[in-house]
Amino acid sequence: MPIIELTTIIQAEIDVCFDLSRSIDLHCISTTGTNERAVEGTTSGLIGMNETVTWQATHFGIRQRLTSKITAYERPFYFRDEQLDGAFSYIKHDHIFERAGDRTIVRDHFDYGVPYRIFGSAFDRLVLNNYLRRFLEKRNRIVKDYAESGNFRQLPGFNI
Repeated sequence: MPIIELTTIIQAEIDVCFDLSRSIDLHCISTTGTNERAVEGTTSGLIGMNETVTWQATHFGIRQRLTSKITAYERPFYFRDEQLDGAFSYIKHDHIFERAGDRTIVRDHFDYGVPYRIFGSAFDRLVLNNYLRRFLEKRNRIVKDYAESGNFRQLPGFNI
């Protein structure tokens, strides 16, 4: 069971970082390279506890759908999204937020499983883990940029 751990330090309020991390619209902005879009469930604004979203995207030249649900939620410190349906055996993505003076420390704990036993395992080791890490790092850079620049105010769900 592969796990990706990331830490991002953002010069912004914890509430802003928390909400940006659950923004459907910002997620779409951060994934333009894969044409990712929300097609069912919560398709815009901020996703919350027990809400689902179905994403459609193209990864490795294959159009895919993935449905996830927010299964844990403690604003503004923690939430978890879990795959309900999709190409992975499972995904459990924990988003953890901590105040540190005038900064916010954002931690991602991305736990996932791959199907197809030995073939899936080999693909994960050779390609997938690095691909997912870069995907999450890019997303966190976009969250950081929007939080630190104040551009988050233009997104749906932000009335600050």
